[in-house]
Amino acid sequence: MNGEVYVKASSLVAAMGGTGTYNSSSKKYTYSPGSIVPDVIKRVSPSVVAIIGKPDDVNADNRFSLAHGTGVIVKKDGWIVTNAHVVSDMKRIVVVTSDGKEYEGTRKQIDTASDLALVKIAATGLKPATFAPNPLKVQVGETVIAIGTPVSFSLRNSATVGVISGMNRSVSSDYNLLQTDAAINPGNSGGPLVNMRGEIVGINSLKFMAVGVDSMGFAIPSDTVQYVLNHFEKYGKVMRPSLGVELEESWSAVVGLPTDEPMTVTAVTSAEAANAGIKAGDRIYTVGGKPVSTIVELTEVLKAYLPGQKAAVTLLNGDGDLVNKNVTLSTALPE
Repeated sequence: MNGEVYVKASSLVAAMGGTGTYNSSSKKYTYSPGSIVPDVIKRVSPSVVAIIGKPDDVNADNRFSLAHGTGVIVKKDGWIVTNAHVVSDMKRIVVVTSDGKEYEGTRKQIDTASDLALVKIAATGLKPATFAPNPLKVQVGETVIAIGTPVSFSLRNSATVGVISGMNRSVSSDYNLLQTDAAINPGNSGGPLVNMRGEIVGINSLKFMAVGVDSMGFAIPSDTVQYVLNHFEKYGKVMRPSLGVELEESWSAVVGLPTDEPMTVTAVTSAEAANAGIKAGDRIYTVGGKPVSTIVELTEVLKAYLPGQKAAVTLLNGDGDLVNKNVTLSTALPE
């Protein structure tokens, strides 16, 4: 109205928490934000579970040698997402919900490339988490909460608060990660990173640990999580496409400098890529019309495709010509 945007007061309270009161005499509305962080934790915690089990490589006689982590309820009938590294080697999975109920868990799908897995428990009426809409919109400095089971199983549903420290980080992952300074410790893996609207913006995955390094945790962005979950539901696994080549990043990309230098093809590994005329030594600039200077950038672009589909590739060939190729994508080999 008149170039201004108005928000319904009740909608503001519903989205942000707090309280609002309207004075009919003065015709003024007063909003108090209240305690947003505790409200968000209270709202999200019922969707967070603790996971414990005995690793395959541990002596069966040692009943105290257990591994544990965290998970997030994604469907009310007992479907839980967690990290692949949390459950991949567990002999027996036990899931404990926020109300203290214990369930046997079963691994359903595991995708090591994204470090995500699905676990199923025999339960109904659970509270599924709400994921942030796609495409994910977060910004550096935005307040976030990490909820999980750090260090000890007795500390389940612990919450720590921090900010988004960085985006599009490529650290020990095939995909971009979110960086946060919210404390993430062993056992937090698989738990949610939550914004102030109570939406899951990431699944906590790893922490950078070194002498003199603090507050460097990383989470799998929610759009990647939903990409993997959608593939699990539709295909039973992630139908991950491949360009059918082995690539070498430029020196600038390897050391983390901003660069638009192309990647170099070191080997052609699929008949589809060979049939498209791609050769070792070619330098790839774009895929699907998007610049790709790193393996992670390429992997992110390929999330929009399935094996068997065609992708437009712009490359510099051995003759020094910039050419366009339509490449049929092959199926990526499992890791």
